[in-house]
Amino acid sequence: MHKKQELQACLQASKRPLVLYGGSGWTKTAARQLETFAAANHVPLVAAFRFHDICDNHHPCFVGDAGVGMLGYIKTLLRDADTIIAINIRFGEMTTDGYDLFDLPKMSAQLVHSHASDAELGKIYIADLPLQASPNAMAEALSDITLDEDENRRTWCADAKASYDASFTISPQPGALDMGAVLAHIRGVLPKDAIITNGAGNFATWPSKFIKYNKDMRLLAPQSGAMGYGLPAALAAKAYDPDRFVLCFAGDGDFQMNCAELGTAMQAGLYPIVLIVNNASYGTIRMHQERNYPHRVSGTDLQNPDFVGLAKSYGFYGERVETTDQFAGAFERALQSKTGAILDLVVATEAITPRQSIADLRKAAD
Repeated sequence: MHKKQELQACLQASKRPLVLYGGSGWTKTAARQLETFAAANHVPLVAAFRFHDICDNHHPCFVGDAGVGMLGYIKTLLRDADTIIAINIRFGEMTTDGYDLFDLPKMSAQLVHSHASDAELGKIYIADLPLQASPNAMAEALSDITLDEDENRRTWCADAKASYDASFTISPQPGALDMGAVLAHIRGVLPKDAIITNGAGNFATWPSKFIKYNKDMRLLAPQSGAMGYGLPAALAAKAYDPDRFVLCFAGDGDFQMNCAELGTAMQAGLYPIVLIVNNASYGTIRMHQERNYPHRVSGTDLQNPDFVGLAKSYGFYGERVETTDQFAGAFERALQSKTGAILDLVVATEAITPRQSIADLRKAAD
């Protein structure tokens, strides 16, 4: 049987199919072809870790990402799928929630796994249909497939999309500056072709889970957990496309890994906007301390420099934001700056993740 016929046969009987996609090498045409397949057949689209920007997050079939801080509905979706079409992804700890989502070496769902390198096929999970193919070839093949109409698939996809949309509504954050409200404001004013960058840390959940990336936006972020990536990535983006709006998210500890690159920015005239989510802590390490050894804090509290003064010394506009109502004005002033901007967003250490406080972690651990 021809591979394309095998692919259609695998999908035809599925009631709960799902596409998990990622990796490099995608063209915009391929992304649109994948969206066409998903829309025609009511198949949820789940981005792998850090690949939010391949498909349009406003698409009716885009339902979220499988990565750090994986939300409960995504875990349920992946567990309940009866067919997983994995396109150009390397199965690893992030996309499998620490290898807990699927049985090894053969998951209970039917697995169609395509990758440009055959070394990735069967490396972690045995595929029912392994396909050595570029993401563009796979997307083109899928775009020609129309499955029989099935109300189960329609409901399955619609419910997943509803869960994704609902995930943007969260409880107010501890402290005077609420990052949930900050991200809601940012979503309303971001240019349609914005480039978002971030480093590594709990703060990265905000651009990961609370921005909807459209087909013209880009996300530059590390899969490796490399702190300090966001600022140099933002400068590289500005150097590549000076007219694009570039917004960097950084943590206070994360920012200080590479803040000397402000010298590069000044020297080369590269001026992004940088948001420092300043909780005076190495937040991810603190989170793990509280989960495993509650109340035993070691080496994670930070004594930070004057970030506003630092910004100004390098020619950037700088402003400290301490309350939610201060943010909109500060962000507008940052947008108007001709020499970039650094906003020091002072958030409570207690707001350790968007959905859990330190008190919540301690209560769960006790």
